[in-house]
Amino acid sequence: MKTTARTPRTRASGRLARTAAATVALCVLGGVGSAYAYWSATGLGAGASTNGTMQTVTVDALVPGDTLQSSLVPGGTADVLVRATNPNPHAVTIYGFAANGPATADASHPGCTTTGVTFTPPAAPLATPITIAANTSILVTLQGAASMDATSVSACQGAQFAIPATLEVRK
Repeated sequence: MKTTARTPRTRASGRLARTAAATVALCVLGGVGSAYAYWSATGLGAGASTNGTMQTVTVDALVPGDTLQSSLVPGGTADVLVRATNPNPHAVTIYGFAANGPATADASHPGCTTTGVTFTPPAAPLATPITIAANTSILVTLQGAASMDATSVSACQGAQFAIPATLEVRK
């Protein structure tokens, strides 16, 4: 039987291979441990969280009847008063307003069938944010947001107009 002597080069490459294998094993085990620690710390797996549902913020918009500050006449504009109610247990910020249908006259003006009234809300996002505190209502005046064109019938004189509007709010 013939034996061969190991050369220093063969021993060195064997040590290098064992060292490399040990390093790779440590890196893999370290990575698995880090991943386990990360996933455990962030709550994935057994645990629970909730995502609250925001309740609807309601809005009532109207153009008041004849007063010196708010008369709406054909060819003119008037302020729109908006009452926004926040039923949520946290404050919300009004991001924008939008028209949501045609304006209607109050019940004491049944002949006002063609109102000629349009609602032009301010552009979103609002230049000055409006915050509604938790569980409260606020009144907001939108200056010159209602206009009346010449198609309005004379039976609309002195009417209050309800303006269907929506709010976009954010927490």
